[in-house]
Order: sequence, then C-alpha cells, then structure tokens
Amino acid sequence: MTSKRRGQAPRQSDVARLAGVSQSAVSRVISGDVDAARIPEETRQRVLAAIKELGYVPNASARNLRNKRNRLIGVHTFEAVFPHARTDFYFEFLLGIEERAEQTGFDLVLFTSTGAGDGRRRVYRDGTNRLNLADGSVLLGVSTDRAELARLWNDGYPFVHIGRREVPGAQIPCVIPDYRGAAIGIVDKLAGHGHRRFAYLREPMEMEPYADRRDGYREAVERLGLTDRSPGFRGESGLTGDWIDELVRGGETAVVAESVRLAERLLAGLRERGVRVPQDISVAVLEATWQGTSVQWDSLEIPRVAIGRIAVDRVIDMLDHPDEPPESLLVPCPIVPGTTVAAAREERP
Repeated sequence: MTSKRRGQAPRQSDVARLAGVSQSAVSRVISGDVDAARIPEETRQRVLAAIKELGYVPNASARNLRNKRNRLIGVHTFEAVFPHARTDFYFEFLLGIEERAEQTGFDLVLFTSTGAGDGRRRVYRDGTNRLNLADGSVLLGVSTDRAELARLWNDGYPFVHIGRREVPGAQIPCVIPDYRGAAIGIVDKLAGHGHRRFAYLREPMEMEPYADRRDGYREAVERLGLTDRSPGFRGESGLTGDWIDELVRGGETAVVAESVRLAERLLAGLRERGVRVPQDISVAVLEATWQGTSVQWDSLEIPRVAIGRIAVDRVIDMLDHPDEPPESLLVPCPIVPGTTVAAAREERP
C-alpha cells in the first residue's frame, strides 16, 4: 500500500515514506545537485521507484533553488528575539551560530520580516518557502508555528530547531537543552544534603521545556522516595500567600522553583515571615540565572553559545549526509552552585 493521500498530489514526504529514506535524501535525488552523488545507488533507486509508483512531479522552481549550494545558513525566529542588549536570552544562541558559521565558511541570512498583519514571523509566504535562499536553517523562538515546522519537514528542507518541539506526524530535528536531566540533578543534590520533604513551584506555561523539567523532577522524587504535597507537584501553577503560610507551618525543607520569578517571590514572602534561606528552607531554581540578581541562586546553566554552534554543525551535517535521517541532540545543562541550598536541618514539627 502506498502512502499517497486521497484527493491530494503526492509530496516529497510521501516519496520518502514509501522509499524508507529521509525527505532530504529525496530532495537531493530529485535535484541532482553535487550532494546527490553521495547517496548510495540502492537508495537512489528506491527513491526513483517510489517517485514512479506515486506519480510524484517535482516543483521546478524549488528544484532550481536547490540545484547548488549557496554556502548560506538561515536563521529564522518566530517572534522578535534579536537582542537589544547582551543580557537578552537569545544573544548567546546567536553568538554561537555566528561563530560557528564563520569557522565553517558559511554566511548567515537572517529572516526577520513578518509577512502577516498579526506580527508573527512566517516561513511560507504565498505558498513559497522563504528559507530556500539558504542551504539550510536554524530556527528558534518561543512562539513556534508547528504547522510550518511540519510543512518544512514534509518538504524535506534541512533545518534544526533550538529547543524541543513536538509536532504530530513529523520528527522535528532539535538541539535540546537537557532540562529533564538538570531537574534530576538538582533533586539529587538536595537529597544528598539530607532533604526529604520537598515543594514545587510551577509556572502556568505548558510548553515542552517546562514539561521536561516536570518530568525530571517527578522522576527523581519518586525514585528517591521523597515527599512532595505541594500544589505545584499536583499540577497547579502560581504562588499564593496562603501557600507560603502553609509552607512555613509544614515540614518541607526544600523548594524547587521553575523560574527565578517564582523563587524571588517566595524569598520575599519567607523573609516577611522570618524564615531564612537557606538556613531554614533551601531553594533551587530550574532556570538559568543571570548576573545582577540580588541572590546567587542554586540553579542550572544553559550552554547557549555551545547550542548555537551545535545547531550550525547539525545543519551542515544534514547537507553533507542527506541520506541519513536527522536526529535530535540533548545538550547537558550543568548545575550551578549558589548560596540558596544548605544541608537540611531537623524537620520542623
């Protein structure tokens, strides 16, 4: 049975599925560019057979654009992320991308126009993939358009996304900060200091990076047999004064917060109630902190420059090895020691 969809012309993704290869390999067989010579003959024949069976007709304009390498790597963001200051969250990602592109002999193309009245940045405009100017692209940003990611994947365009993104029907290649592993490491560290009763502060966001943190935290708590009766552990977000009162009255000795914002609110509330950090309660943060904060939090580090460099390497690897399916890569996030975690004192009654 073929994978051609009823009532629609076959696409490169259909050819790739039938041939058992990546969309990128199909694209290069069709284009006949210099990289196609690296594809094994057996793979090329499977692609050609699938094209014949499905009746696939390549898009001539797209084929012409891919006919040769421009030695250009695109950088596309789904919202305005280009920094106005060196403290911007995305600055170091972009720095790593720029450094690695220069080292590998590629120029960068920044795609920044919206092409829509709602301010969102689009990959496709009037049905055309604007990224085709570049040989491949690095995508980043919070407000990811998953439909466009799926379309890019199905079209076989070489790209990686910085940060994990789950898209139904597509295996989006990503370079992923390992928030799950970092959350496990922070819980292990607190448990190593003797903490057994925990509380969790949860942000309202439901994106993949937060899901990874929560999965890692829960896994470590359950594996170590720790106790957490907090609303955050039950899936409730936010921080209230009533809950801080309950925390002060309870026996918890360690709090893990998803963000500096929540940790700072907690710290202020504890100080108002005469509770000291870390002498009475230890607090760790599942987020990268920055210089200039009033407290040196025990937290994690996101190796943003390294991730930017790795993303460029992954795109180039896709161009050099189009017959190999692109894979996502986890990048460890080291634990950063601060002044907000100490050995657990005897549990309060």
